Amino acid sequence: MADLIILQQALGILFKDPSLLDRALIHSSYVNENPDAAAISNERLEFLGDAVLGLVVAEKLYEDLPDCAEGELTRMRAVLVRKDTLARMAGSIGLGGYLYLGKGEEAGGGRRKPANLAGALEALIAAIYLDLGMATAKEFIQQLFGDELSGAVRQGVVVDSKSQLQELLQARGQSLPTYKLTQATGPDHAREFTVEVRVDDTVLGLGKGKTKKAAETAAARDALKRLSASFTQ
Repeated sequence: MADLIILQQALGILFKDPSLLDRALIHSSYVNENPDAAAISNERLEFLGDAVLGLVVAEKLYEDLPDCAEGELTRMRAVLVRKDTLARMAGSIGLGGYLYLGKGEEAGGGRRKPANLAGALEALIAAIYLDLGMATAKEFIQQLFGDELSGAVRQGVVVDSKSQLQELLQARGQSLPTYKLTQATGPDHAREFTVEVRVDDTVLGLGKGKTKKAAETAAARDALKRLSASFTQ
């Protein structure tokens, strides 16, 4: 049996009903090989956890990227909840070591299989949701996926600003924008880059950032603001 006390300590979550946590760890192979154990696999919890995770991620992206289009939000959510990402997050909390597996699945490296890890994580999220409510499940997801969510938001800002500028220029029948690095200052550990965004020989915007991508994003934003102001005059 899995040591649920140690797992709860590792998760920082104390279950009111530990049987839900226990069920979240039961792979179907274990049930198939132990028909007399009255065990229920984690597949139904996995289904529910997928929905809870998707909602929390969608809400975070919606709140943090107010100018991002639906298609881009959908793409980022898909990246965050895909099997490989979930397996990596499950691995970060050592979830594979607690799984109930059949002997064949165990021998085949089942504790490291991305599908098993991803499914167990989704089931765990559902167990937290059912036992402790949405607020606790949301907190758990945001803590576990914190770096992934922050990275997606940063990427979304980059993609959205530059794509918006490109779409606006195309709609006006103008050439595609180009980005030119004009300055790089500071020591290697604290560089600041300055980038111009141009259409042909016309400078549309100027941006600064700690990376070239960040500077390009800032330049695109500056261009959008200037173009918007000129359009309304």
